Amino acid sequence: VVMTADDFAGQQRLLISPETYRTLVKPRHRELFGFIHAHSRARVFFHSCGAVREVIPDLIEAGVDILNPVQVSAAGMDTAALKREFGRDLTFWGGGVDTQHVLTRGTPREVRDEVRRRVADLGAGGGFVFATVHNIQPDVPPANILAMREALDEFGVYGALEEGRPGSG
Repeated sequence: VVMTADDFAGQQRLLISPETYRTLVKPRHRELFGFIHAHSRARVFFHSCGAVREVIPDLIEAGVDILNPVQVSAAGMDTAALKREFGRDLTFWGGGVDTQHVLTRGTPREVRDEVRRRVADLGAGGGFVFATVHNIQPDVPPANILAMREALDEFGVYGALEEGRPGSG
């Protein structure tokens, strides 16, 4: 992969209008991502936190292959809907557990349920790399990190293959 980043969204919306993105940024993305695709077999890994839902079709048109993170607590970033609408065109890298609320302040049971839901939403049919939404912060209880890992072991790709659940392959 070739990783690129342009954090241009906040929790509720884009930091620039979709029209500004399409006019000023998308042509540059298209040129850069086109160059990468023309000169390598690499996939374009694009990082932008926040509520990017509104421009995901534009990102795909510009040449993004992998979206990171899937900030599940941001507006419009419902994992089941994203997978349904864009799962044929994008690999989702991240979004396995909400690091703002669930991993930090949830119970181990809530973490486990969150991981199961996100793996089921994003992992069905492949195109999902399990990772937390963002970095694990120092205030996360160790029990929640263990609950995440145990849930991934149970509900992730291996559990999915063994028990017929959607995997993260």
